[in-house]
Amino acid sequence: MRHGKKINHLGRTDSHRKAMLSNMASSLILHKRITTTLAKAKALRTYVEPILTKSKNDTTHSRRTVFQLLQNKEVVTTLFREVAEKIASRPGGYTRIIKLGNRLGDNASMAIVELVDFNEVYGAEAKVEKKSTRRRGSGSKAKKATPTAEAATEEVVEAPAQEETSSESSEEEKA
Repeated sequence: MRHGKKINHLGRTDSHRKAMLSNMASSLILHKRITTTLAKAKALRTYVEPILTKSKNDTTHSRRTVFQLLQNKEVVTTLFREVAEKIASRPGGYTRIIKLGNRLGDNASMAIVELVDFNEVYGAEAKVEKKSTRRRGSGSKAKKATPTAEAATEEVVEAPAQEETSSESSEEEKA
């Protein structure tokens, strides 16, 4: 039974698991989106969310605490400069896990982990897809559109003809 076991050990020793989660968190902060297995993605979410919360408060202590967990100066700088600005107003839930299919080699379930405020998957595509389909009356709109197009071309044709008559009348007045 697994009573009281909150951590998924991922089949690794404690030091290996901490190093792996630290590297994955660094990659997530740098690239804003990574692909991994579903079990690692869920473990990463519990590891990285407190780090992102700590980055909202830019003090020396919080920087040292985050550096202790990530062990990478460039990542800590990126976290406190770029990421902390975008997540400042968000009360939590900084990451999103999107399930993919299974991996071909070992059939492991895969997932994308991304920072919500740096989304690329649910961005512009969702707004473009919001197109309604109509089943009735579409033929009448097509018929109505054709006469307006013809009327527009007739107006264009009529306009130069009026200019020619006005230029002819002005020539007659000059003579």
